[in-house]
Amino acid sequence: MIIDAHSHVHDPLDRHLADLDAAGVDRTVLFGTRPHPERAVDLPSLRREFSVLDNALAGRGNVIDGYRTAWQELDEALAAHPDRFIGFGSVPLTLPEDEVAAMVEREVVGRGLHGIGELTPPPGEAARIEPILRAAHDHGGLPVVVHGFAPTTAEDLRTLSQLATEYPAVPLVVSQLGGMNWMDAIELVRDTPSMYLELSTAPIAFAVRLAIQEIPARTLFGSDAPYGDPVVARTTVERVTSPGEIRDRVLGGTLGELLGIL
Repeated sequence: MIIDAHSHVHDPLDRHLADLDAAGVDRTVLFGTRPHPERAVDLPSLRREFSVLDNALAGRGNVIDGYRTAWQELDEALAAHPDRFIGFGSVPLTLPEDEVAAMVEREVVGRGLHGIGELTPPPGEAARIEPILRAAHDHGGLPVVVHGFAPTTAEDLRTLSQLATEYPAVPLVVSQLGGMNWMDAIELVRDTPSMYLELSTAPIAFAVRLAIQEIPARTLFGSDAPYGDPVVARTTVERVTSPGEIRDRVLGGTLGELLGIL
């Protein structure tokens, strides 16, 4: 089974499904989203969508009301295509710890979602995810996915590694190959057994090759669609691997086992 480890709700959904079909992807992890760059028709409209993204990554507007539409869109996508989408639920990082625990129980576990993410702590503040790791641990080790591209810093990646060491039963996935800090990300994930590295939006193909070489059992094919493309992401993995067990694990085997769907 080919599983894309990282995608966001599209508008319309049909566009996403067509891309998955073109890439031969059976299922994809689906995150809710506030920005929708796929709606843009020109540069000004794309700038508007990216301003929403910039605010989210900077920790602005990180309140419940800002999530409600995204949650609704995610619910509708999961209900429409349960055979293709694997739902993950996000949680605002500004909530008090007791509210974080309650929200994980209600909005993630209670809705039958498979994990938590994509979390976007502001730069320099990756420690904000600790209450979520604690809640994930309390619910049997739910996987947690954290944004890895800019503005995530190398120091944030080190913080994530330290937190993963404190919560070894929680699979912690760093997305987007750690962005421009990909060499640091590879080293940290390699040396932290409960961490995984998702490979989307790699700056260079060699980074994907090296990540799989160093962490063959904990690297995950992902597209970060609509920011990335499933066909391109899968092709990149296949260009830097040979047919066989390692490629199969990267393209879905590892994630399928992690989520209990294989």
